[in-house]
Amino acid sequence: MPPIPREHWTDAQANAAAEFARMRGQDVFGPFALMLRSPDVMLGAAAMGDYMRYKTSLPPALNEFIILLTARHWSQHFEWYVHQPAALKAGLHERIVEAIAQNRRPDSMSNDETLVYDFTTELLRLQNVGDGTFARARERFGEAGIIDMIGVAGYYAFLSMMMNVARTAVPEGSKVPRLP
Repeated sequence: MPPIPREHWTDAQANAAAEFARMRGQDVFGPFALMLRSPDVMLGAAAMGDYMRYKTSLPPALNEFIILLTARHWSQHFEWYVHQPAALKAGLHERIVEAIAQNRRPDSMSNDETLVYDFTTELLRLQNVGDGTFARARERFGEAGIIDMIGVAGYYAFLSMMMNVARTAVPEGSKVPRLP
């Protein structure tokens, strides 16, 4: 499902694209270009995404860690393309990013990174979180932090499913590791 050419946009799509540009300061791209087929879904997803990416109670490096874990779980190349550099910029160590790309548990994580890794991988792989992991997460991040971790993983799973079905490609020439 490639992006819809502007000349084929309905009035609702043009209005949604203009609102997206106002909200984000850029044209629709990636998953949002795909979702433009349903303007209300796109605008709702963009609004939720603003919180899930920029405003959660988690430090940016941990937030990006959850996004990379989710992108890796779904083998979602576009999300990896966007968030791998963001994770490094936010302070996530390159060895952790590389381990996630290779689908293995990173060595030498901080206590917070270990907790986020355990919580997120349990949620994604088991569709649940064990009592011990939940208790540790509540103790460290509070219930709002738990909701934010679930929300980030859920939001990026939603985007990953959209783009996997649509076969959304990374820009030509991008160096994204193969995430089988």
